[in-house]
Amino acid sequence: MTISPRDAHVQGPLAGTRVLDLSRVLAGPLCAQYLGDMGADVIKVETTGAGDDTRSWPEFRAGAEGHRMSGPFLSANRNKRSIALDLKSDTGREVVHKLAANADVVIESFAPGVAARLGVDAAALRAINPRLVYCAISGFGSVGPMREGKGYDLILQAFSGMLSITGDANSPPMRSPFSPVDQGTGLHALIGILAALLRRSTTGVGGTVEASLFDTSAAFLGYFLQNYWETGREPVKAGVGHASLCPYGAFETADKLLIVGVANDVLWAKFCAITGLDNNFALRVLATNAERVKRRAETEALVRQALSTHERAHWIPLLDAAGIPCSAVHNLGEMSAHPHFEASGMLLRHEHPLFGPLKGVAQPLRFDGERGAQRRPPPLCGEHTVEILREMGMPVPAIQGLLDEGVVSVPSAAAMPADATA
Repeated sequence: MTISPRDAHVQGPLAGTRVLDLSRVLAGPLCAQYLGDMGADVIKVETTGAGDDTRSWPEFRAGAEGHRMSGPFLSANRNKRSIALDLKSDTGREVVHKLAANADVVIESFAPGVAARLGVDAAALRAINPRLVYCAISGFGSVGPMREGKGYDLILQAFSGMLSITGDANSPPMRSPFSPVDQGTGLHALIGILAALLRRSTTGVGGTVEASLFDTSAAFLGYFLQNYWETGREPVKAGVGHASLCPYGAFETADKLLIVGVANDVLWAKFCAITGLDNNFALRVLATNAERVKRRAETEALVRQALSTHERAHWIPLLDAAGIPCSAVHNLGEMSAHPHFEASGMLLRHEHPLFGPLKGVAQPLRFDGERGAQRRPPPLCGEHTVEILREMGMPVPAIQGLLDEGVVSVPSAAAMPADATA
């Protein structure tokens, strides 16, 4: 295995920005990946040996030289270089301090108290580099009686009340499986980091950004909480429906399930005209969304009866032409094979030197009409350890000494570059 040279020419709004990613699992790594997609040089600091927790999460892609890489890791770690360090050692900590001295951003998601114990908390690193933007990601934040609590997506879906509103009316608690709290926290961290960098451009001083899974989950529930405070009533589980809109949900046609979202009264009138519901009851009694929500059972019964008269393929073109939101219920294979997925630019295709052709999901942004480029595939654990240490000015014998002591590590097939000089 060869160690890739540092990018010679990087484009993007954050080109020239260096990020030190001390985080793991999903929220922090996703935030750092997006920074890398925008052009930042992201150095991922991993523990020697196992590396990021998600490296051991199924499913796995087998590659050359006996290497493997997990799907969860692949999804959140492109455009990064990896250095594997023992942060519990004085030497490993010294390396991180030197990296932080030349960094613009640090992201960490250690359990409560761990960053301070390791000497990589905001106070320690911003004392070295006052221009540093330090982002701490936690489960419950740094203030409040739950501040020592460890955060996991499922725990916060339960704690926040999300589980109480997810699923059908009579279903047990049901988790949203795509980890919305983790992913949302990563996006909130990204927003905070970009704002802090913007402020630094005028003040010259960095700052500390905090994002937590609790804050994200509470924010996601904003309008549910608002309705609860106004009425004193807990929301009911609506399945795929919407508590404030009707008809809005899944309906059987003559053959397959169809999602229909009638989001306003103009669309309701159009829906009635298309489906033959243009009678006095539908157009007068059920003319307003408020009345349709109040008489939900009657409204949905009429919609089911009307849609059952034809197959789904009959209804979708008619509803689309009228501007009425609708969709087939795709599985992942169907969605990823849809022409729009690749045409949109959200499908990344790239070649990995060890794992061959891979696919990925792009950053959901465009800058000047272009998606962020994938400059680097997700790295092996410690793949760039030697490269990064040499950039820091460390001589080869010293690097070899750290490898021998286990303070740093490289992938099993890696070797010192052929042009290494002391």
